[in-house]
Amino acid sequence: MPPQPPGRPGAPTALPVLPYRKPTKGRDYWVIDDVLPDAAAVRERVLSRDDWVKGYPYTTQTWPGLRTMPGLEPGELARVERLVRKATGAKELWVQQAPGGGTLNHNCVQVVGEGESEPRPHTDSRALCRYAAVLYLNPAAPKDCGTSFYRQSLPGGRLGGNVVQAPHTNLVEALGTRFVAPDAFEEDVRVPHKANRLLLYHANLVHSATGYFGRTLEEKRMTAVFFWMA
Repeated sequence: MPPQPPGRPGAPTALPVLPYRKPTKGRDYWVIDDVLPDAAAVRERVLSRDDWVKGYPYTTQTWPGLRTMPGLEPGELARVERLVRKATGAKELWVQQAPGGGTLNHNCVQVVGEGESEPRPHTDSRALCRYAAVLYLNPAAPKDCGTSFYRQSLPGGRLGGNVVQAPHTNLVEALGTRFVAPDAFEEDVRVPHKANRLLLYHANLVHSATGYFGRTLEEKRMTAVFFWMA
């Protein structure tokens, strides 16, 4: 779960400063266009499903919007994984078992609309994935509703880092708290939305959806998300 804004007023606590690594295309993230031969068919198939699991604001869950999985069929997923191995040089990809036998939201379609969430900088768990990816499934969407990488914004206008390293597995552990000020991070690098585009990145980089849009299921931001160890 991403860090949350403070729940109560008080003197701000100085947070640890993370190491910084400038997100660089081809090293820290990869943009692969025209991923699926028929992304429109995938989208129509997903839209026809009736097994959506509801998050905020429909339930008390902290994650937003709607989810359903699996998103891609085996042949489609195999195609995506071939592209990921080619981009990263990884010889093998696998999906890590979540603790306690829980479900990892890998190959999961997420639909989040305007007003259902806002940018929430976070990292994915180093214990569960080395690489993460998002596949944009809207045929048309605002470019500013893609994905952004963030870095810390520190008091006095200073800038901090953006990478979670051992011994920590996620951003909450690295900062020592789930509650951070709303201005604790600032956008560093933005990758625009484009239909049938896969954005692949090191999962320990601080990132978030840049924004959300749409009021109906057909209009809302629709993405498939993936998490691999390698």
